[in-house]
Amino acid sequence: MTNHDSSFRERDAGAEKYEPENVELPPLYVRPFRVLPALRYLLFDVLFPLGFIYIAMAVPIWWYLTPSLETMSVFEPGWIGLLWIRNCAILVLFAGSLHVWLHRMKKQGRQYLMNRSPLATDPKAFLWGDQIKDNMFWSIASGVSFWTGFEAISYWIYASGRLPIVENAAWFIASIYILFFWSTTNFYIGHRLLHWKPVYRHVHILHHRNVDLGPWGGISMHPVEHLLYFSPFVLWWIVPVHPIVIIVTGLYQALNPAVSHSGFEYLRLGDKLKVSAGDWYHQLHHRYFNLNYGNKFLPIDKITDSWHDGSDGSLQAQKQRWRARFR
Repeated sequence: MTNHDSSFRERDAGAEKYEPENVELPPLYVRPFRVLPALRYLLFDVLFPLGFIYIAMAVPIWWYLTPSLETMSVFEPGWIGLLWIRNCAILVLFAGSLHVWLHRMKKQGRQYLMNRSPLATDPKAFLWGDQIKDNMFWSIASGVSFWTGFEAISYWIYASGRLPIVENAAWFIASIYILFFWSTTNFYIGHRLLHWKPVYRHVHILHHRNVDLGPWGGISMHPVEHLLYFSPFVLWWIVPVHPIVIIVTGLYQALNPAVSHSGFEYLRLGDKLKVSAGDWYHQLHHRYFNLNYGNKFLPIDKITDSWHDGSDGSLQAQKQRWRARFR
């Protein structure tokens, strides 16, 4: 969401301990229900700016950087390898640019920085003793591979005639919203499973080593977690769509975490403009571990009593629930 007001509140925006404002429910879920704010949220806020960016990227990617359907009608390592190289380049350019701008060149200093500490160099926790190198390895070696694998199977299903390609503008728009709801639900369910102690100990701990976040930490995960995380593609193995929706699915799953894990709540564009970047709601999950398993778009945590809005009162209420649970 963008703020054009030059006098927007700088609540310790450049301070050493910047704390974002408390998380609020999206207008879609606020009661009493108000039609206009809910419509604005659905028609604009949900898609701006990243949704529009992914759709804008997906069109030329489909036309110029994806093998033909005829080629993809038969599984072959050649075209699958080309997809992997394409996806790797997209991730490196996207996450790498964010990392260089925010953490290497420090173009906005500490303004809107949610991290408490610099990105870590710990020989015991990270490969090569470096959080960034470790995150890059898992994001590329495992993350891009699972992204590409799910995407390749999806293309093959359509290219081989097992599902029809739907060329309908209304269904295209509807499928984008279905993707957001489906991905959010899938993420919450998978994330709760990953916090089951035996699974956490051997799988999800790899991602949670990132307490303070950077763009490369977004899809830095264990391969088993990548299998769960990229599984929203499976919906399009049953529900027919246009292949561009498949590309948007990959971009949404792979690139969105680079932004939400950027460590900065806002990306500053000039003196008067800022764009939402890091997700304070998810940052709180990395900080406190056993709350905020989902995300704000579909606030399942609110129903399951694992919602933390960042306030002291909300945190104390969560601590009381934990104590009551383990008495």
